[in-house]
Amino acid sequence: MTLRALFAAGALTLATAAAFVAPASAKEWKSVTIATEGAYAPWNLTNPDGTLGGFEVELTKNLCERLKIECKFITSDWDGMIPALKAGKFDMMMDAVSITPEREEVIAFTSPYAATPASFAVAKDSGLTLPGTGTTVKLTGDAAHDKATVDALRTALKGKTIGIQTATIYTKFVYDNFKDIATIREYKTAPEHDLDLAAGRIDAAFDDDTYFAAAFSKPENANLMIAGPEIGGTIWGKGEGFGLRKEDTELKALFDKAIAEAIADGTVKTLSEKWFKIDVTP
Repeated sequence: MTLRALFAAGALTLATAAAFVAPASAKEWKSVTIATEGAYAPWNLTNPDGTLGGFEVELTKNLCERLKIECKFITSDWDGMIPALKAGKFDMMMDAVSITPEREEVIAFTSPYAATPASFAVAKDSGLTLPGTGTTVKLTGDAAHDKATVDALRTALKGKTIGIQTATIYTKFVYDNFKDIATIREYKTAPEHDLDLAAGRIDAAFDDDTYFAAAFSKPENANLMIAGPEIGGTIWGKGEGFGLRKEDTELKALFDKAIAEAIADGTVKTLSEKWFKIDVTP
């Protein structure tokens, strides 16, 4: 056999062997590091002893027990959480993160574990009234569909100052619909807009209903109340889920399974009623 023939035969053998190489095994997750803000009660909060608590923390511990995975919790500022996730500083993020098409372009999400409405809040003695108080509406993000609700709120909030936590799905809603008729003030955390609302430095704040329910129970917020309708619907996306990197498909599959089990056996309902006093099961 010539040298050329020997070379060709060897190459064929290597190519044939490569064709039968077993695919890389899926990553086996034994430990997961999960970031949260630790300052968005009752979703997540920091206890006086420095430990983390809240609906999401208790739910996540339950999910990790089901999966027999060790959960490690760390805190991270909300406005840098997605870049830090992509940079590999932790494996998952949970902070009442709404699943939206825009975010799905950047990161992956588990199936939702909650779905909640949002509202404006005002000071009881401010004299500011908003139309639709005590009602619930479903918005889609389509201007024509949402026009009646938004226009009524725009009329009431014209010339006012609205507080909103920075870089949330609610931030976009407020800017899209009120930036031309109201002053918008952003805050790093939700409790900061509560502080200014109670002090009369802003006229209204906009946030998740479940957050306000917990915030209003604090003595310093006794003068605050929901105003206008509870706003739900697909405008907020599919609901709230864990954020993770797109390449971690095995991790997503594990948590999707555990979330489905926790919804089916009533764990999500029980924990949401404990922390929010309402059922936020998606």
